[in-house]
Amino acid sequence: MATVTAPAPRVSLPGILKHRAVAKLALLALAAAVLVPLANAQWASGSWPAALTVDLTQPLGRVSDWIIDNRDSHPLFLYGFGYVSNAVVLSVRAVYVVLLAAGWAGVTAVSALVAWRVAGVRLGLGTAAAFLTCGLLGMWIPTMQTLALMVVAVLVSVAVGALLGLAAGLSDRMDRILRPVLDTMQVLPAFAYLLPVVLVFGIGVPAAVLATVVYAAPPMARLTALGLRGADKEVLEAVESLGATSRQRLLTARIPLARKELLLGLNQTIMMALSMAVIASVIGAGGLGDRVYQALASVDVGAALAAGIPIVLLAVVLDRVTGAAGDGAGDLGAPTGPSRRAGWAYALAAAVAVALVGRFAGRLDWPGSWTLNIAEPVNRAVDWMTDHLYSGVPVIGGTADWAGHFTTWVLDPLRDGLQALPWWSVLLIVAALAWVIGTWRTALTAVLAMAAIGVLGVWKPSLDTLSQVLAAVAVTLVLGFATGIAAARSDRFEQFLRPVLDVFQTMPQFVYLIPVVALFGVGRAPAVAAAVVYALPAVVRITTQGLRQVDPAALESARSLGASSGQQIRQVQLPLARPALLLALNQGVVLVLAVVIIGGLVGGGALGYDVVFGLAQGDLATGLVAGAAIVCLGLMLDRVTQPTERRAKKGA
Repeated sequence: MATVTAPAPRVSLPGILKHRAVAKLALLALAAAVLVPLANAQWASGSWPAALTVDLTQPLGRVSDWIIDNRDSHPLFLYGFGYVSNAVVLSVRAVYVVLLAAGWAGVTAVSALVAWRVAGVRLGLGTAAAFLTCGLLGMWIPTMQTLALMVVAVLVSVAVGALLGLAAGLSDRMDRILRPVLDTMQVLPAFAYLLPVVLVFGIGVPAAVLATVVYAAPPMARLTALGLRGADKEVLEAVESLGATSRQRLLTARIPLARKELLLGLNQTIMMALSMAVIASVIGAGGLGDRVYQALASVDVGAALAAGIPIVLLAVVLDRVTGAAGDGAGDLGAPTGPSRRAGWAYALAAAVAVALVGRFAGRLDWPGSWTLNIAEPVNRAVDWMTDHLYSGVPVIGGTADWAGHFTTWVLDPLRDGLQALPWWSVLLIVAALAWVIGTWRTALTAVLAMAAIGVLGVWKPSLDTLSQVLAAVAVTLVLGFATGIAAARSDRFEQFLRPVLDVFQTMPQFVYLIPVVALFGVGRAPAVAAAVVYALPAVVRITTQGLRQVDPAALESARSLGASSGQQIRQVQLPLARPALLLALNQGVVLVLAVVIIGGLVGGGALGYDVVFGLAQGDLATGLVAGAAIVCLGLMLDRVTQPTERRAKKGA
C-alpha cells in the first residue's frame, strides 16, 4: 500500500525581502562585500588607472590636420561640401534680401496677419508688438539676420527630420537603428556640434546653419515617427479594405492622423533651431546671437539684454503661433473651404499693400530716431546692484557672497568628495542606483557609459561637471517640487505662474547667462544658477500636472478620514504622483546638464570649458573628447533617473 507523503513546506522569504527594490539592494550588498575588498587590493588609489585610458589626441589631431590641409583642394570639399556651403549661403542671402526688401512695415504686417489667421487676433497683435519692439531696441537688422538664418535652418531641419521620422515610422528596423542615433544627438551639447562643422565648413553662415540642422532635426524625426506609429489602426484597416495602396494610406490616413504630432515637431524644431542659432553666433552666424555673445564677452549686460529681449520675443511668438496651429486654436468657428482661402488671400493682399506703401515712402529701414537705448540705464542699474546688492548687504549678505558660500559649502565639498572616491566605487554606486530604479540592462548601460568617461581620460573634469549637475538638480527639485505643490493646491497661483513659466521655457539657453552674470559675476555658482533657472519651469509643470491628475476619490477618502492638507500631500498625492515626480527628476537632470555645459562661458570650468576651449582654439581632440564625455555623462544620468515604466513605454 502506497503512502502519500506531504510536500515539503516552501521556505518563504522574510516579508521585507519580498519588496523588489529591497531584494536588489540585498544582492548589491552581497556583491559589494565580495568585490570591494578585491578592487581595493588591486586599485588602492582613487584615480582612474592610466592602463585603462585611451589617448585620442594624436589620431584626432591627424584628422584635424588633414581636414585643414585639404579643405581648399580636395575634391570632397570642392565638389561635395563646397556645393552644400554655397547653397546654404545663397539661400540665407535670398531670404535676407526678401526681408530687407519687404521693409520693417511689410515684415511686421505679414507676421501679424499670419499669426492672426493661425492663432487669433490677440496673438496677431502680440506678434506686431514683438517685431516693433525689436525695432525700438535698435535690433531690426540683427533680428532680420537671425530670422533669415532661422527660416533656412528650420526648413532644412523639418525636411530632414520628416524624412527620418517617415522611415522610422514605417519600418521597425529603421526605428531601432535611428533611436540610439537620435538619443546621442539630443544628449550631445550644442557646443560639441560646432567644432567638427567648423573644421569642415569654416567660420561663417554655412557652419552655423548645418550645426543648427543637426541639433534641431531630432525632435521632428521623433515626433513624426511617433505620430505615424500611433495612427488609429481601425482607420488604417478601413482605408486598406477600400483597396488603397501603401502610398495612398500614407497620404490620406497616416499623415492626416499624425497632424498634431507633426505640428508639435515643427514647434520643437523651431525652438531648438532658435536656441542653436544663438549659440552658433560664436562661429560667425551673426545676428542677435553675435550681439549677445560680444556683450557677454565684454560683460556689457545692457547691450546683452537689448539683444536678448528680441530673441525672447521671437521665441515666444514662434512658440505661440506653431502651438496654436497644432491645437487648432486659431480662427475657431471660422468658415472653411473657399471662404477660408479668401480670408487668407485678403490678409496677404493687405500685408503686401502695407509693404508697398512702406517701400514707396522710402521707409524700408527702421528709422534711427525711433530707437530706444536701454543699454545705458540697464548698465547703471547693474552698477547700482553691484554696489548695493553684490556684497555688503546687512544680515543676508550680497549675491556675490551667496555665490561664494554656495561654492565653498556645496560645490567644492561635492566635487572633492566625488574625486576622492575610488573609481570603482563610483561605478558600483552608479550600478546600484540604475539597477534599483530600473533593470540590469539599465545598470549595465549606465556603468559602461561612466566607464567610457574614464577610458577617454577625462575622469576628474567629468566628476567636476557631475558635482555641478547634482548641486543644480538638488536646488531645482527643492524649488520645483515646492512651487509645483503650491500651484497644484491653488488655481489662482497656477494662473499667475503660467505666463511666467511660458516665458522661461521659450527663452534660449544662451539668454539665461545675462542676468546671472549681472547678479553673480563669473564662476561655477553662476553656471549652476543659470541651469536652475532653465530647468525649473519643466519641473514645476510636470509636478503640478502629476499632482492634479491624482484620483479625486483617493483625496476624498483622505479628507473623510480627517487628514489635514499636509497629510493629504505627503500620504496621498505625492505617492500616487510618483511616476510624474520621477519624470520631473529625469527632465531636470537633462536640462541642467545642457546649461551647465554652456556655463563654461561664464567660468563653469570642467567639461564645458574643454568644449569651449576646443572650439576657440580649433583643438578637435579636446573638444570632441569633452563632448563625448558629456554624452556619456548624460546617458548615465538619464538611465539612473529614468523610471522603468517610462522606459518601457519608449521602447528602450
